[in-house]
Amino acid sequence: MSLPDELLELALETAAEAGRMLVDKRPVEGPAVVRTKTSPTDVVTQMDRASEALIVERIRAARPADAVLGEEGGSSAGASGVRWVIDPIDGTVNYLYDLPDWGVSIAAEIDGRAVAGVVEIPRRGETYFAVRGGGARRRDASGEHVLRCNADVPLNRALVATGFGYEAGRRAHQADVLRGVLPAVRDIRRGGACSVDLCTLAAGRVDAYFERGVQAWDIAAGGLIVEESGGRVGGLNGAPAGPEFALVAGPGTFEALHDLLAPLDPARDLPN
Repeated sequence: MSLPDELLELALETAAEAGRMLVDKRPVEGPAVVRTKTSPTDVVTQMDRASEALIVERIRAARPADAVLGEEGGSSAGASGVRWVIDPIDGTVNYLYDLPDWGVSIAAEIDGRAVAGVVEIPRRGETYFAVRGGGARRRDASGEHVLRCNADVPLNRALVATGFGYEAGRRAHQADVLRGVLPAVRDIRRGGACSVDLCTLAAGRVDAYFERGVQAWDIAAGGLIVEESGGRVGGLNGAPAGPEFALVAGPGTFEALHDLLAPLDPARDLPN
């Protein structure tokens, strides 16, 4: 078994365990909010922390020399050349409200490049995963399925997913951008979890995705899954995807949506 395959197996086992814990131990009254980040609506719950602690413990037990980057601070340096990028609950607000679109995202990088990724979506009963060069797949109650994203979808028939920031100035400009996009596409979808949106795209359930403000833990696993389904992940004008901007779609659709978005200046914020 190759190293990326070994990393994938550890990610699959760990994401599944974290997903079960998040479902089984979610308080009936909802998880307690322990802090906020960029705004009062950008929250961290005690279950985010519990999930990250579980994931980091499993990874360090199996591979103590690896580096870890976790959204909730469970980060450490390593000496192996492998780094794990973890979002313990992507879609925390959905989890807080008991909506189904949230996931556990775990990616493994070698020398800074994602080589294995898993997104576990417990409330859908779906696990998405990929190894670089080995394709992308989904497991669900009906079995295992090879993923292929949609390609060459004309914009006027493209179903486009997006997300919004938490700060008022960012939201205001994102609304302006949407006014330029919405008349040109089939429709817009807003799920509330980047990694889940990317898996939805890889499965052909939406045609494109864009958002300002995504972090490494949001896109590391889902971005690899999209690439291995035949899609493209990038930013504006040849830049890589990152906090400034992320654009994801199949070939043909990516270029067309990029050319629609670029004049709208989607990688900026208005003053709060």
